[in-house]
Amino acid sequence: MTIEALLQDGIQKLRQAEVMDAELDAMYLLEDIFHIKRVDYLLNRQMEVTAKQQEAYMHNIDIRATHVPLQHILGTQEFMGLDFFVNEHVLIPRQDTEVLVEETMKYAKGKRVLDVCTGSGCIILSLCKLCDLKEAVGVDLSTEALKVANQNKENLGCDVTFMESDLFSNVEGTFDVIVSNPPYIASDVIEGLMPEVKEHEPRMALDGGVTGLDFYEKIIEQSGNYLADQGHLLFEIGYDQGKAVKEMMEQSGFKDCRVLKDLAGLDRVVAGVWNK
Repeated sequence: MTIEALLQDGIQKLRQAEVMDAELDAMYLLEDIFHIKRVDYLLNRQMEVTAKQQEAYMHNIDIRATHVPLQHILGTQEFMGLDFFVNEHVLIPRQDTEVLVEETMKYAKGKRVLDVCTGSGCIILSLCKLCDLKEAVGVDLSTEALKVANQNKENLGCDVTFMESDLFSNVEGTFDVIVSNPPYIASDVIEGLMPEVKEHEPRMALDGGVTGLDFYEKIIEQSGNYLADQGHLLFEIGYDQGKAVKEMMEQSGFKDCRVLKDLAGLDRVVAGVWNK
């Protein structure tokens, strides 16, 4: 069998399983098994594959056909130009969240930064890698997520303190910047999500309560105890939550509150300044 024929078999199987982006995912899995880039494939489409290579590739195709996320099979996801290890215990980093990191970078250089609900650590580790932070801390309630964050810390060589904490329960001191991508999907919406998300990503990283706003309310209410005067609080939000989160922040004493859009033109980040 040629590598081209093997790829076509993979694409057909993923299409039959109604996997989105079947062609793209089949190619990514091919690149992973054969340790090649797409240009190598295009130059060598008639290359004969071994039975062992065919078996390994179709094994991963079979897994993807059950809607296990591609990133869980590959064990990695690119974010802010960096490679992050991911598994079923953390939310897969998404491009939308880069808007939050890019906005936070404006205030983070040389500052003390706290990442609440850190998950894989992609936000605080990206800030640490791309900015010169004075102090970097990431907290999460999930011990399994923190294992992933610490592995990413080791892989990237960053000086970040990760610790288990129910929001601020184990946090000490004050910070110049608090950033968070908290669970923000309304509980009754989760069952309608694609299987890759609802069946394979941790529900505790998705479920934001009945309205999806539970964690914003808690973090805003408590963050003043951990923010320096004129410190910045920044959130990722769902596309329809900007107005509500902005109003919560304003009512709690934050000033200069604003809603920022992502590349698709949807509300994605709410930011404000703590007026102590």
